[in-house]
Amino acid sequence: MHCESQMRWLIWGVLFLLSDLSSSSSPAPAAFVGVQDGHFQLNGSPFVFNGFNSYWMMSVAADPNQRHKVSDVFQDAAAAALTVCRTWAFADGGYHALQISPGVYDEIVFQGLDFVIWEARKYGIRMILSLVNNYKDYGGRAQYVQWAEAAGDQIHNDDDFYTNQLINTYYKNHLQKVLRRKNTINGLRYMDDPTIMGWELMNEPRCEVDSSGNTINRWVEEMGSYVKSIDKKHLVGIGMEGFYGDSSPTKIKSNPNSYKLGTDFITNNLNKYIDFATIHAYPDAWLPGQSEATKMAFLEEWITTHWTDSKTILKKPLIFEEFGKSTKGQNQTFSVRDRDLFLSKVYSIIYNLARNGATMAGGLVWQVMAEGMESYYDGYEIVLSQNPSTNAIITQQSNNMAALHTVKLNIKTQHGLNKSRY
Repeated sequence: MHCESQMRWLIWGVLFLLSDLSSSSSPAPAAFVGVQDGHFQLNGSPFVFNGFNSYWMMSVAADPNQRHKVSDVFQDAAAAALTVCRTWAFADGGYHALQISPGVYDEIVFQGLDFVIWEARKYGIRMILSLVNNYKDYGGRAQYVQWAEAAGDQIHNDDDFYTNQLINTYYKNHLQKVLRRKNTINGLRYMDDPTIMGWELMNEPRCEVDSSGNTINRWVEEMGSYVKSIDKKHLVGIGMEGFYGDSSPTKIKSNPNSYKLGTDFITNNLNKYIDFATIHAYPDAWLPGQSEATKMAFLEEWITTHWTDSKTILKKPLIFEEFGKSTKGQNQTFSVRDRDLFLSKVYSIIYNLARNGATMAGGLVWQVMAEGMESYYDGYEIVLSQNPSTNAIITQQSNNMAALHTVKLNIKTQHGLNKSRY
């Protein structure tokens, strides 16, 4: 029995070493993504990309028996040459919470996020991590407000999230906890890991009590500064949908139905602590009852207007961070062909703008899932292994953006050679 036990440990040790060697030979990100002259930069050259959203990864990875679904998505994504993934680094209160109560964390769930970042690293995929939700899903602002109210603070509504001092302290503590987290798999602190491309302060911030965007602007200033005081290596974004505010009154009409939702794309993103801008767009939800032609015309103008502002006013890179075609709601006649046509049009717009100026960095489709995840379906799910036509379109865009990256690299290299001659 003793010999058998020794043999088992020997075999286990060999397998561990082999797996470690295998992972060390993977295309792990070695350099941090930066920003220079209005574009993302990686290893000294402009960085453009095609990517995806998979918000659910940490929650699924919290169960070791389900982690293969995260691995499956990264494997499929890498095969489609996708290089950036956006996911949640929050789950506040409720089922499978990361933050059970203010400052109290579930280590098992945190280890799920460790695994997500580690697995992304293995496949050469960079992560954008969002740090709280605007909505009640996964806790969000509402959960922070409930915590403050339970602690005895007088609360008026969920928008107190942006101004209440106790809530601000809770949120800053969360920022600190995540940024300084040491990954239990590779020993790297998150703030030192180049696999992480950047942090986002919130998923789709909105503020009903102040439509001007000023309340959110003050919050962005405070929280952006706080993140940078801890982590000077990573980029910071807000996570905005892109709605215009009072600083650009003539552009408010560009918002769907002239919405004013408490953000200001220009002022909020001009903040010195914010490195890149984002926009989201869901024409089916934002323009119900309109024709497909009207929706697509809106979408093209939405992207182009924000690209122009990012290039000429913000002078910062822009990510088209959320878009997709749903199988639910009013779109009862959905077909895969409809989604493929939609994605083809969106990808064409992104590519042409990126080709004309590196300010447009790429797009992140909403959203990629693994097989066997029906309980997570939201109508926008794409299972790459089950959707060959959609997979082909996504892969083609990835290859187009990769070729564009190579062209920009060659231009920069040639420019450097030309300068060295004088």
